[in-house]
Amino acid sequence: MPADKTKKQNSSSYPEVITHLPEAEFPIKGGRAWISQSETHQIVFFEFAASLNLPKHSHNYPQWGIVIEGKMELTVDGKSTVYQKGDEYLVSIGAVHCARFLEKSRVMDFFSEKSRYKSKSSSI
Repeated sequence: MPADKTKKQNSSSYPEVITHLPEAEFPIKGGRAWISQSETHQIVFFEFAASLNLPKHSHNYPQWGIVIEGKMELTVDGKSTVYQKGDEYLVSIGAVHCARFLEKSRVMDFFSEKSRYKSKSSSI
C-alpha cells in the first residue's frame, strides 16, 4: 500500500502552498495576507497578530469567511460575536463591520469582488 503523502498542519502559520501566492498590500501592522485571484473574486488567507484591530468599514459586495486558527470578535452592524477555529461568518452587502483579534489568528475570506486587495508584487 502506498505511503500517505499528506501532512497534518499543526503550525500557526500557513504552508508554502499558500505563502507562495501573491502577498497582499495590507496597511495595518500585525497583519499579512496572500491572494488567490480570479476574474470575479478573491480568496484571501490572512494572518493577524493578537490584539490587532481592523477599523470599521463596509463594501458593496458580500464577504464570507472562516476562522482557521485563533479567536476574533467580529462586529457587524453593531452586533459583536466571537468566532474561533471552524466558525464561519457572512458580512452582507453594505454592513458596517470591524474585527478585534483576541489571539494570533489565521482567517480565510472570500470577497465577491476581484480587486478587494492589491498584490505587493503586481497589479492584481
